[in-house]
Amino acid sequence: MTTACLAPDALQFVCTLVRQRSAIELDDAKAYLIEARLGPVAKKNGFTSAAEMVTNLRAKPNQTIQQQLVEAMTTNETSFFRDIHPFEALRQQILPALQKLSLNRKLNIWSAACSTGQEAYSVAMLLRENFPDLCAGKVQILGTDIADEVLARARAGAFSQIEMNRGLPANLLARYFQRKGLQWEITSNLRELVSFNKLNFIEHWPPLPTMDVVFLRNVLIYFSPATKRQILEKVRAVMAPHAVLFLGAAETTMNLDSSFVRVQVDNQVFYKLK
Repeated sequence: MTTACLAPDALQFVCTLVRQRSAIELDDAKAYLIEARLGPVAKKNGFTSAAEMVTNLRAKPNQTIQQQLVEAMTTNETSFFRDIHPFEALRQQILPALQKLSLNRKLNIWSAACSTGQEAYSVAMLLRENFPDLCAGKVQILGTDIADEVLARARAGAFSQIEMNRGLPANLLARYFQRKGLQWEITSNLRELVSFNKLNFIEHWPPLPTMDVVFLRNVLIYFSPATKRQILEKVRAVMAPHAVLFLGAAETTMNLDSSFVRVQVDNQVFYKLK
């Protein structure tokens, strides 16, 4: 495949399409990243270059390829127990407090923008290890993402050796994974705790249960302030009064949504509703 660079108008077309479909903000400074991610999409669809694919899309819009293009622009960086502090907060403060509540429903934990599922499965392992009583039909973990391809991988629950080496303790690997060829597969006692659905933050949301814990980590950084406010408003609407929200280390609700208050316990930071 050739590596023809995108012309400025073609690059603008891609940025506009991605913004319209996902609200993710791209600009000329990310031209190299954009072209690198478009290459595999172009090859998959029989084009000799990303430039040729974009030219073709501008002349003959194709919904399938456009969706693949948008999905290619989403960042799917994830790992097991990524940035351990939120999981420590969940284990030490949040879940013990939630256990004391008398709820007439399951506890709901949401991994938003879940990518290939490592965050959701990490929560499931934490529950199995530390709160076995909750795993007896008292908790449900939901993972959502905009991209069909990563959701398919999350549902499959199969990971490469490289993915397993990123953040997963050896004792948990032995307890919750089985080797299948070149990959490791999640065991059924984790899989039964987790479900995955498609959700685009800027489109109509499917019905969601009342959430007790929301992981929205390293997501808001890709959106404009106005879109961040819209997302936080929607997230707030599905949170229980006692619920907690985890954001990425570089993210905050400050100057975006005054309904949240920041809570810090040692190195562990989360947000609660006022």
